[in-house]
Amino acid sequence: MQQSISVKEALASQAPRDALLVRGWVRTRRDAKTFSFLELNDGSCLKSLQVIADAALPNYAEVQRLTTGASVSVRGQLVPSQGQGQRWEVKAASVEIIGTADAAYPLQKKGHTPEFLREIAHLRPRSNLFGCVFRVRSRLAYAIHQFFQDRGFAYVHTPIITGSDCEGAGELFRVTTLDLKNPPRREDGEIDSSKDFFGRPTYLTVSGQLEAEAFACALAKVYTFGPTFRAENSNTSRHASEFWMIEPEMAFCDLQGNMEIAEEFVKYLIRDVRTHCAEDLELFAKFVDKGLLERLDFVVERPFQRVSYTEAVELLAKSGHKFEYPVEYGTNLQSEHERYLTEQHFKCPTTVYNYPKEIKPFYMRLNDDDRTVTAMDVLVPGIGEIIGGSQREERLDVLEKSMARHNLDPKDYGWYLDLRRYGTVPHAGFGMGFERMLMFVTGVSNIRDVIPFARTPGNAAF
Repeated sequence: MQQSISVKEALASQAPRDALLVRGWVRTRRDAKTFSFLELNDGSCLKSLQVIADAALPNYAEVQRLTTGASVSVRGQLVPSQGQGQRWEVKAASVEIIGTADAAYPLQKKGHTPEFLREIAHLRPRSNLFGCVFRVRSRLAYAIHQFFQDRGFAYVHTPIITGSDCEGAGELFRVTTLDLKNPPRREDGEIDSSKDFFGRPTYLTVSGQLEAEAFACALAKVYTFGPTFRAENSNTSRHASEFWMIEPEMAFCDLQGNMEIAEEFVKYLIRDVRTHCAEDLELFAKFVDKGLLERLDFVVERPFQRVSYTEAVELLAKSGHKFEYPVEYGTNLQSEHERYLTEQHFKCPTTVYNYPKEIKPFYMRLNDDDRTVTAMDVLVPGIGEIIGGSQREERLDVLEKSMARHNLDPKDYGWYLDLRRYGTVPHAGFGMGFERMLMFVTGVSNIRDVIPFARTPGNAAF
C-alpha cells in the first residue's frame, strides 16, 4: 500500500516524484477545456498544492462537480509547475472523491470575520487564519516542554479537581454529583457536602501551583502545563473561563532567579516560533497585525527593564498621561498602565516586582519592610502582563499569619503547611497564560480566537 505524504512534504520536495499519494480538502476548482485545477490543502501548512486533473480520468465528470470543502485522495506525479507562485504541482493519475461538500458549506473562498468563524468553530481550522493559529499553538506547546525539559525540570500533572482556592478570589466552578433539585441538607439547612462524591466541596482548579510546590520540594525543579478554570463573569477580549497555564516551581530559588528564568522563557518561545512558524507569522503580519514581527524582534533583542511596583506607580503618576483608571499606590496595575510602561516609558519589556501585600495572594513571601511581597509581573508591549509569579513564603509562622489575614482556614491547607514543617526551602515560581502568549506571538487580539473551542460566560457550544 502506497504511503501518503503531506502537502507540506510535497511542496518541500527537492526533486520530482514519479508516484505520490496526497489527501486533503479542495479549496477551489477551476476548469479549462481539457483539464481542471484543484487547489488541495491538508492543514500541514498554509500553502495549498495544485493538482491537474485531466479530462481523460475515468471519473472526470465527477471531478468537475467538486466544490470547496470536498475531500479527495490524489495519486500522480509531482512535476515542476508551469504556473506562477508554486514550485511543484501534481499531475493526477487518479482522483478519488472521499467526501462531497454541498453548497451550504460555509467556508467559501472569500473573507470571513472572526465573529462569524466563532459560530462555526468546528470548521474554522480549515480557514487560512485559523489553520495558522492552531499550527502555532501546537508548536508553542512543544517549545514549552522543550524549554523546561532541556533545563532539567520534571513535568508534573496536577489535579483538575481540587478542594482549595489557590488565588483566594472565590471564582470557582463547583464539581458535584448531588441532586441539585433535592440536595441532602444538614440540620442547619445548609447543603451536606459530606454526602457528595468526594465527601467535601470540590472545584475545578484555578491553578496547579500549590501542588507543584509540593513536588518542587522533592524534585527541585518542576512545571505544570494544563487547563485551569475561572468562574469570572468577564466578557473582555483577554479573559476566558477555561484556559491553559504553564506553571514552573523551583526549590532553592529566590525572586531574582525567578525573574531571570521568566524573562529567558519569554525570549525562548518567541525565538522558537520565529524559527519554526515563519510562514504562519507572515500571514499574521500581513492580515492581522502589521507591526507583529518588529514587536517580536523588539522583545527578543532587548534586555528586560526591572522596576519596583512603588517606582512604577510614581512613574505613571508623574507621566501626565490621561489613564482611564486612576493610578494610585495599593491598587493593581491595569493593562493600560502596563502597556504605557513597556511601550512609551521604558520602550522595552518590563518586569515589575515587590507589590503591596494587600493586593496579592496569601502564599507570596513577605519582604523585610512588612509592606510588600516578592511578587513579579512580566509585561510586554501590545499585551501587558504575560507572566505573574513570586517567591513563595517558606517560613511557617509568617505563612500562618498571612493565611489568617486572608481569612483562610489552616485546616484546609494542612498539607501545604507541612511543606514548611518538614525541610522548608526558599522556592519560587510563576504562571504564564498559554493563550496570552499565543495572542502575543500571533497578534490575534481576542482570546476566543486562539482556543479551539472557547468557553466564555454564556457560551459552551461545541
